[in-house]
Amino acid sequence: MPKPEFLTAQFITSAITIFIVVHVLLGLAGISIYLERKISAYIQDRIGPNRTGFDLGLPLLKALFGKFKFFGLGQSLADGIKMFLKEDFTPRGVDKVLFMLAPGIVVVPALMGFAIIPWGGALEFPRVVIPVLNWVIEPALVQVVGANINIGIIFLLAVASLGIYGIALGSWASNNKYSFLGGLRASSQMLSYEIPLGLCIITVLLVTGTLLPAGIINWQIENGWLILSQPVAGVLLFICMLAECNRAPFDNAECEGELVGGYHTEYSSMRFGLFFLAEYTHMATNAAFFAVIFLGGWTLIPFVSVPLLRAEDVGIFAVLAKFAVLFGKAVLLVCFMIVIRWTLPRLRYDQVMQMGWQAMIPLSIFVVIVNAIMIFYGQTSLLAMLAANVAIVLIMLAVQPLLPRGTSNRKLRLAGSRFSPLTDETGRAAMLPGYVTEDDPANIMPTTGVR
Repeated sequence: MPKPEFLTAQFITSAITIFIVVHVLLGLAGISIYLERKISAYIQDRIGPNRTGFDLGLPLLKALFGKFKFFGLGQSLADGIKMFLKEDFTPRGVDKVLFMLAPGIVVVPALMGFAIIPWGGALEFPRVVIPVLNWVIEPALVQVVGANINIGIIFLLAVASLGIYGIALGSWASNNKYSFLGGLRASSQMLSYEIPLGLCIITVLLVTGTLLPAGIINWQIENGWLILSQPVAGVLLFICMLAECNRAPFDNAECEGELVGGYHTEYSSMRFGLFFLAEYTHMATNAAFFAVIFLGGWTLIPFVSVPLLRAEDVGIFAVLAKFAVLFGKAVLLVCFMIVIRWTLPRLRYDQVMQMGWQAMIPLSIFVVIVNAIMIFYGQTSLLAMLAANVAIVLIMLAVQPLLPRGTSNRKLRLAGSRFSPLTDETGRAAMLPGYVTEDDPANIMPTTGVR
């Protein structure tokens, strides 16, 4: 029986990479939930989960693990088991087919985007003989990546944008006004922030001249990390990633104070859990992608050649070391996203859209134009690009006060307010009888002339 043509060293490497990374990302989703709880507890001066081990309340497992709490790491496992055991409730009046398909449509694209991430660089694949079938896999230099395609970044952008279809379908099929409003918010937010995200990617492609993520890493090995020469594009891209993942301060699609739970209000059991699995997997994929194109991928220090982390290192230990560095950067970026959630307040929906269309899009267009001019004149060194980015920031700060301001959300003047008080004809703070004049809770008195 002849060997199939597709069975090459690269095919086997890609299949093994996909199998390993899928399970790593699924595990990372559970760990991310644990980190979310522990980091938020630290920020809020609490303890967080610290007692749930891996015994799960069973006598046999309790005898093995009962004395060890493992810092509460069993909490995510317990949550997953709870999701499986809860009642899978389908409300009356929903579109059952779309209602059931929506969580899968959300989670599948999240588990596909990682395929173009070069997790371990290059590998010298040895000669392999399959004895029963007498198939021979010839040695070759392969890439440790799920899909070694020459349009890698475009593939990731296309796949990542498909998740919104599941959110839109699930919100519409739920037959719930809160869910529908959440789906509308998520759809419009994705459309708005896809534009500056794509423009930031165009900036990277202009500078590096390649669509291959591995090629972008190799460019950064020679010229330095892109976050050093393109900090404005890096910040814009990270903000767009937060908006794409519906993470705070851009989580208006599921904000509890306005929409109960947003697009997943009517979901329960594991279908509810799939939405969160997709969110955290999407976070991990975006974090790895950001590390690849702006943080040097699997390089540890800019301009420093570290053993096992060089492009010419193609052994199995080099692959493991590169994977560990890139995975570590992704975990740190996920932690940074979590810190942002528990630090910044949620923006209003009109502020999210205003920020996207009136700030992010014009600024990203300006970044593309400036970088195109710099490349045209051959000024592509790190210092020249950094100076151009500093100029972009200075121009932005100079132009911002001159832009027209909306009046729909202006502050109303209030009597007794320190920041927006009532004023008389001369512009001075007005002292009206019966209103508070001082911010002194202990001795506060109305303006009757008596203290």
